[in-house]
Amino acid sequence: MPPDDEASLSQTVARRQRASRRKAVFEMNETLEVIMGRRSVRQYRPEQVTEEELQQILDAALHAPTARNQQKWHFTVVQDRGMLARMVGIIRQNVMDSGIDFFIERASDPDYNTFYGAPTAILISGDDGAPLVKIDCAAAAENIALAAESLGIGSCVMASPGFLFASGEGNELRGELGIPRGYSHVCTVALGYMDGEKPPAPPRDRDVINYVR
Repeated sequence: MPPDDEASLSQTVARRQRASRRKAVFEMNETLEVIMGRRSVRQYRPEQVTEEELQQILDAALHAPTARNQQKWHFTVVQDRGMLARMVGIIRQNVMDSGIDFFIERASDPDYNTFYGAPTAILISGDDGAPLVKIDCAAAAENIALAAESLGIGSCVMASPGFLFASGEGNELRGELGIPRGYSHVCTVALGYMDGEKPPAPPRDRDVINYVR
């Protein structure tokens, strides 16, 4: 084989080997698998997540990025079933009084449960004086959801639990929930073992991406 052809063949083989390695890395990358495998779970088994799993999930939340590393967030872990039931009752009433048709339709369901029966709900609140805290809390919520997925635990990130604080009765729970003064609810993550099969991933629209190169 002429030297030029041999060099060209060698380069082709090297390119194919690099492509094969890249493909293998992508296929075996556990982080990407967790991200792609996460779903919003709306059906849970009654048994509680373990304390070890819960602490691992909370550690993941605390490692989310925050603006200037201020960490002006607070996490309220609710596992008391009586408290969860009280919260659902108040949220439902406040939703019915909200005048928002979409939420009213959901709350009118006799089986309505804000947290879909999840045995754990993590309320994430942020300091009202931190201008970027909603982004920080959203990043923490995503870390919670991804950590949960990696442990075989279902999750659902939601904002509707904020209706809890739309009435005086709900705001009276702030002390019992341990929410610091001057902090407001940003979002909540429901956690628990999924009941049933994992739902399929909805199609993603890649037309929302553009490149400036």
